[in-house]
Amino acid sequence: MERGDLLSVNAKIFEGQGQAIEAHADRNVKVCVVGNPANTNCLIAMQNAPSIPKENFTAMTRLDQNRAAERLKVPVADIKNVIIWGNHSSTQYPDINHGFVENFPSKHLRTTVKSAVNDDEWVKGVFLKKVQDRGAEIIQARGLSSAASAANACLDHVRDWILGTKPGEWVSMAVPSDGSYGVPRGLIYSFPVTCSAGNYRIVHGLPIDKFSREKMDATAKELLQEKELALGK
Repeated sequence: MERGDLLSVNAKIFEGQGQAIEAHADRNVKVCVVGNPANTNCLIAMQNAPSIPKENFTAMTRLDQNRAAERLKVPVADIKNVIIWGNHSSTQYPDINHGFVENFPSKHLRTTVKSAVNDDEWVKGVFLKKVQDRGAEIIQARGLSSAASAANACLDHVRDWILGTKPGEWVSMAVPSDGSYGVPRGLIYSFPVTCSAGNYRIVHGLPIDKFSREKMDATAKELLQEKELALGK
């Protein structure tokens, strides 16, 4: 099924889910949308539950963050602050520019991900494409989505949201845009966030280079198109 078909079908489903949340859920409910297209499904559910705080709605890009870490060929737990920007789709932008690796090149040392990889051409080519297309590759190979990996990523997402991130570290979550980094308000867009006491906060002030800006704008454009297709506005 094409992504546009999913949007049409799931719009009705997530409209109903949002209405059910509005009618029956606690006002402090925390929502993590995993079903694709996750960002826009989250937006639909959020708009159909107007009495629930918008910041209580998120979509999951943690699976993409974990996949990005795996592609760098070091333990996932040792890679910090790699960012997934934008949509949970083939336009997502895995950004290693602010990341670092613990216990590399040896135990108790730390280095930047860029230094550890030391190959910009690979990062902007092979790595970027592999992370963007990994979900489709799995479906093509297995005939099924990576449900177990997604479930584990959802646990990571909710654990950090509720229990908090460590000082100096952030994670990727698709959340309602507040206009940060020039992302249009009204989109559910993946940003780097820190979490504390059941709340998240978008990390502000990160330097964005020209390549990153282009990728971030491209995935925002796709989300605007999805929003228009799903909501007609």
